[in-house]
Amino acid sequence: MGGKQDEKEAYGKSAKYDPSFRGPIKNRGCTDIICCVLFLLFILGYIVVGLVAWVYGDPRQVLYPRNSTGAYCGMGENQNKSYVLYFNIFNCIVATNIISIAQNGLQCPTPQSVMKTLEQELCPSFLLPSTPALGRCFPSPNINFTLPGYEWIDNTTVSKGISGLLDSINARDVSVKIFEDFAQSWYWILVALGVALVLSLLFILLLRLVAAPLVLLLIVGVLAVLAYGIYHCWQQYRTLRDKGASISQLGFTTNLSAYQSVQETWLAALIVLAVLEGILLLMLIFLRQRIRIAIALLKEASRAVGQMMSTMFYPLVTFVLLVICIGYWAMTALYLATSGQPQYIYRVLNPSAPGCEDVPVNKSCDPMAQSKNFSSCPGLTCAFQGYSSTGLAQRSLFNLQIYGVLGLFWTVNWVLALGQCVLAGAFASFYWAFHKPQDIPTFPLSSAFIRTLRYHTGSLAFGALILTLVQIARVILEYIDHKLRGSQNPVARCIICCFKCCLWCLEKFIKFLNRNAYIMIAIYGKNFCVSAKNAFMLLMRNVVRVIVLDKVTDLLLFFGKLLVVGGVGVLSFFFFSGRIKGLGKDFENPHLNYYWLPIMTSIMGAYVIASGFFSVFGMCVDTLFLCFLEDLERNDGSQERPYYMPKSLLKILGKKNKTPGEGKRKK
Repeated sequence: MGGKQDEKEAYGKSAKYDPSFRGPIKNRGCTDIICCVLFLLFILGYIVVGLVAWVYGDPRQVLYPRNSTGAYCGMGENQNKSYVLYFNIFNCIVATNIISIAQNGLQCPTPQSVMKTLEQELCPSFLLPSTPALGRCFPSPNINFTLPGYEWIDNTTVSKGISGLLDSINARDVSVKIFEDFAQSWYWILVALGVALVLSLLFILLLRLVAAPLVLLLIVGVLAVLAYGIYHCWQQYRTLRDKGASISQLGFTTNLSAYQSVQETWLAALIVLAVLEGILLLMLIFLRQRIRIAIALLKEASRAVGQMMSTMFYPLVTFVLLVICIGYWAMTALYLATSGQPQYIYRVLNPSAPGCEDVPVNKSCDPMAQSKNFSSCPGLTCAFQGYSSTGLAQRSLFNLQIYGVLGLFWTVNWVLALGQCVLAGAFASFYWAFHKPQDIPTFPLSSAFIRTLRYHTGSLAFGALILTLVQIARVILEYIDHKLRGSQNPVARCIICCFKCCLWCLEKFIKFLNRNAYIMIAIYGKNFCVSAKNAFMLLMRNVVRVIVLDKVTDLLLFFGKLLVVGGVGVLSFFFFSGRIKGLGKDFENPHLNYYWLPIMTSIMGAYVIASGFFSVFGMCVDTLFLCFLEDLERNDGSQERPYYMPKSLLKILGKKNKTPGEGKRKK
């Protein structure tokens, strides 16, 4: 007993009884003000970056094709001219660097169809039936033609080349079919998402009734799977032992599948599974009371969600805020990437041709004046090169993009932290209500939201910044690893891999610590560092309970996601594939080109919905658990210090309030 007490003292002293404590503190002050000011200044700078990008950027450069003069097709004077027509498409085939869509768009060193080129007698020498692709006109496949000035060209080869070009960049037919499928099935997809919503909500609400048998079923299922694995390994080992197949006969080989034919492989697997089975059985025997506590907390979390149904739809608020953050970053990055004026240089397809010796190749040019200045050089073109880097915004483009990436990570992490803190405040008000539901605040979610924004924006920004720095470090390390992937230095690769593993573990730990720190902030209103320290110490004083609850909750929520997503996926497959008929003429099965498309959409949507609902439930369990641990340390069940936990937990712990009902505190 003394050793256990000393171990607990090493992680701080237990929480003391406070007669004024009645749940989430209402009279609180602002926390982490310096970080709040820095965060607001950063957001102001982020807005300035967006304004600079909006002033200098021009996203039309990636949305619309441009002709030889730099004019946009489908806009302004060319509003009725949506496509670029290349006068000699074969220049695109023989020229180098044909397509560089990611950086400079589709480049093709040929004159393009605009009125001024017609006035300068730069009309194409031939026309072909064309098909639009990415705003460019490409010859249709399977056409028969000869080209003036060219020798006879194999039509089959040309057709194959054009077909390959269209197949690689023109997804018009596929996109039209996809659009038609969505138009035919969108309301049925909404029905599938509605089913996912109902299943998720029912699963959470029914945990009050089925949590215990469901957890028992899952644990027995895991034991049964391990037992079957042991049996299968024994059968394989006995068969190979009788045949005399041994690893000494096989020797060392890089073909891992060959090890399946030796008895030592199955013997090792049998030992590992047997050890896991034994550990799990011992845990069930010695940790059965803590498993019962975890089940009781799951039931109480289901009850809390039932009392505050609005919390289940708070992920919609988080989703909207995340869309705003990601959308703002995407638009800012797009505008920054398209800042600067287009530049053109001379290009000569055949520099050795007569009259082309003195042409200043790679020199700036005017696309409208090329024929006048160098009419003696055949094949001369004034081609688009890129965008200028002159100007303050263009010279600082890389730094501004880095600022935008940092803003993306910081704002996204702050939004997620806001959701966790708000939900924690709402669920904490449920736990610390002595008589439920009478003592629960009228609007617990909105009160927690206003309280968090007013007092703890800085604390959330502090926690989000720490996580952001680790994530940025991981991104940089991934970039370095990508650059070194082709190198043959195994030592460098090993070091990078170790650093990546360490950063991954650090990120997981920070997320865990931040989550519990936000719960303490929502309850006590202290700054981030103090809250993180108190949460960590409280969890370390009850580390076994933490592990048991965490694993039981993870197992249960995994089963819930599997149930929701699997159920929606199976129903969608049978319906969209026609195996389940519709309900009459008005509700018949849609006629689809790709029936798997609405199935995958329904499955992904069901996963998102289930993840949103279960994330709220997981936050509820974590909040109630910390409140339960605080309740055990603060109170003793006397009339002056009654427990706030439900009777099911009191019964499991063998505790009770001495004077039930009389311990209610006056407010």
